[in-house]
Amino acid sequence: MAARIEHLVTSGEFTLDGGTWQVDNNVWLVGDDHEVLVIDPAHDAEAVAAAVGDRRLVAIVCTHGHNDHVNAAPELADRTGAPILLHPDDAVLWQQTHPERKPDADLADGLRLTVAGTDLAVLHTPGHSPGAVCLHAPDLTTLFSGDTLFSGGPGATGRSFSDFPTIIRSIRERLLVLDPDTVVRTGHGDSTTIGAEAPHLAEWVARGH
Repeated sequence: MAARIEHLVTSGEFTLDGGTWQVDNNVWLVGDDHEVLVIDPAHDAEAVAAAVGDRRLVAIVCTHGHNDHVNAAPELADRTGAPILLHPDDAVLWQQTHPERKPDADLADGLRLTVAGTDLAVLHTPGHSPGAVCLHAPDLTTLFSGDTLFSGGPGATGRSFSDFPTIIRSIRERLLVLDPDTVVRTGHGDSTTIGAEAPHLAEWVARGH
């Protein structure tokens, strides 16, 4: 039986380039009754740990290094013993939030993570940040997109370490080639599908969004 997907929303602050914003984050859990993987533990380690319950936490996966996606990771790791995984290109962002603690292992394009008999493939999708990744779970017809792709367009690229042409290339070459029925479970806000977003690529490019 394939793993199931669970969803938790946590709230807190996103801080970068001297600014601070209140944000709601999607925290995703993939697993079964025995083991689980957490994607982007944001703001509230206690709430995420409660969602994990007494299951074995296989890994804590951070889709990128912005503080609102990693700020609860060390506490969750300390509570559970699970390793924190991050793409090394986002080390500089991680260090802004956790200067005394490094991730435990690197994410890399093509790496496969397995939980509850279900594979998640790591797709390196830079643009929102240098080390941004998405996780593709074909058996679940799902893409966990972090802040690379949202319902309505690409993630923000107006701040440090981001680049608009790069995120467009990542979306075009790595994400829009997936099955149109693939559900895109995002880092913030509502889910969407690849098929719903693909027709709008030219609009995004035109407005430089």
